[in-house]
Amino acid sequence: MSGTTINTPAGTPFVEVTREFAASPAQLFRVMSDRDLVAEWLGPRELDATIEEYDVRTGGKYRYVHRDDSGEYAFRGVFHTVEQDRLIIQTFEWEGAPGEVCIEKMTLEPTEKGVRLHQQSVFPSVEARDQSIEYGMESGINDSMDRLAELLAKES
Repeated sequence: MSGTTINTPAGTPFVEVTREFAASPAQLFRVMSDRDLVAEWLGPRELDATIEEYDVRTGGKYRYVHRDDSGEYAFRGVFHTVEQDRLIIQTFEWEGAPGEVCIEKMTLEPTEKGVRLHQQSVFPSVEARDQSIEYGMESGINDSMDRLAELLAKES
């Protein structure tokens, strides 16, 4: 399928990510919401992931930790709206920058060839968004989306 498209319009606090997968919306939702499967695709390849909590339901919470030789990077959030196989709206916070909370909306849209994942993230400021980009957000997103595609291919 096609690669990941990341749009980071200058001067805005927005990030948009789009990727098509050779899977059904139900398959993608399952791989995105199953705690054990999430650990296999979430984050850069060079980091180990531990999923401490991942309760994908309206009002559920999550927390995971990525590790490398330099240290630990913990992330957490709340699932505000979950519509199975269609929509997830959640917060996203890197614990290294407390209070810099993003709102993320992920939609799963059926296509002729599978499913399109479209994610819109709103950062609290342009500066917070730009700092995330400087810290390698785009390479982490690309790795995650590639790993997600690989896992979906194995799971099909």
